[in-house]
Amino acid sequence: MGAAGALGWLLLLLLQAVHRAAGARPCSPKYFGRDAMVCVCNATYCDTLDPVVLPALGTYVKYESSKAGKRLERSEGSFQHSLHAPDLVLAVDTTQRYQKVKGFGGSITDAAAMNIFSLPETAQDHLLRSYFSEEGLEYNLVRLPMASCDFSLHAYTYDDVPFDYELAHFSLRDEDTKLKIPLLHRALAMSKRPLSLYASPWTSPTWMKTSESFVGKGTLKGQAGDKYHKTWANYFVRFLDEYAKHNLSFWAVTAENEPSAGLINNYPFQCLGFTAEQQRDFIARDLGPALANSSHHHIQLIILDDNRLHLPHWAKVNLNHFVAGWTDWNLALDLEGGPNWVKNYVDSPIIVDTSEGIFYKQPMFYHLGHFSKFIPEGSQRVGLIASKESKKVDLEYTAFLRPDGAVVVVVLNRSLQNITFGLADTVGLIAAVAPASSIQTYLWKRQ
Repeated sequence: MGAAGALGWLLLLLLQAVHRAAGARPCSPKYFGRDAMVCVCNATYCDTLDPVVLPALGTYVKYESSKAGKRLERSEGSFQHSLHAPDLVLAVDTTQRYQKVKGFGGSITDAAAMNIFSLPETAQDHLLRSYFSEEGLEYNLVRLPMASCDFSLHAYTYDDVPFDYELAHFSLRDEDTKLKIPLLHRALAMSKRPLSLYASPWTSPTWMKTSESFVGKGTLKGQAGDKYHKTWANYFVRFLDEYAKHNLSFWAVTAENEPSAGLINNYPFQCLGFTAEQQRDFIARDLGPALANSSHHHIQLIILDDNRLHLPHWAKVNLNHFVAGWTDWNLALDLEGGPNWVKNYVDSPIIVDTSEGIFYKQPMFYHLGHFSKFIPEGSQRVGLIASKESKKVDLEYTAFLRPDGAVVVVVLNRSLQNITFGLADTVGLIAAVAPASSIQTYLWKRQ
């Protein structure tokens, strides 16, 4: 390479460094039809966000995404002290305190991991940074299936040797050691926020089940306190032990993924049925003591892990009050919505096109970011009082007080019209407009 060529490369590298230092990179849009826009990422380019910096007192920052094409677009403004308030004013009331937030995140299934690893390595990094780093959504929750689920290439557990009550044949699979565990280590290295991992089983080994099958209606054999239930409880501990050998510890486990599924005839993929009473007794007599007597006694135990419509009944057997977080499903799927061994295809915030070495960030990716990036763990929901009935104007909203004392308000406008409103706090009034089909996040300091 000649001197001119070397100088050109040096200038290019310098420009790239300046560009990175300058901050956020915009979406590279692609349209599927008139309104369906995604942001395209590849090995050389991906849109990014700036780290969240609190604005000066008396000012605020706003992030907006819309059907019109904005994707977490940042702007700034100042509070007003005018008496000319809009008809609809949302007033922050920090004397009303509700639940504290655990966080937001997504799931690393076999399918998600395979899709991520199908990309060029630099594109893999872009995808993971988009979710976990300060230039992305800053997810802090990660859900992992314990062994296989429908988003696997086949059904398996960690001990498929019949009647191995001592779990002598228990072992992690390649899906763990070559896919999920390496991705977790990369995500942990990228994240400035502590990541809380939690695991959910879809099914026990078939030899523990009344159906003796991965699929269809079936529960654990016997009853709480017997050898089947004790062995299944110890299976959880062995899973945690094996992941600990890879320097990965868990915040929580759930007692079962969708326990109602295993009570349905001909259910098409991995499941294990529990009624609320059965799960209560299994936890009280088997799983709870097994965890408490292990080196994982600090771990949280989550019940239900099912569709929201079941919550009122289950809460009567083990009472819960407020939602404290949200974990999305697959971090990434292919163009078909898989792979999935029972062809139970679904959508995902990120879609991978393996043939092109690219991935698409869908609108829901940015929608999730309006919460995950700005409402860190430890934030507390506070009152947000409307001056009139906001249901009449199709506006939805929520407010949080962050651990650093800043206020976050998220406003969603599902309607096809722009809506004018005000945000009031002790520091003044924000005169705002929520565009049609948009979501906004406002952030400001109180003192």
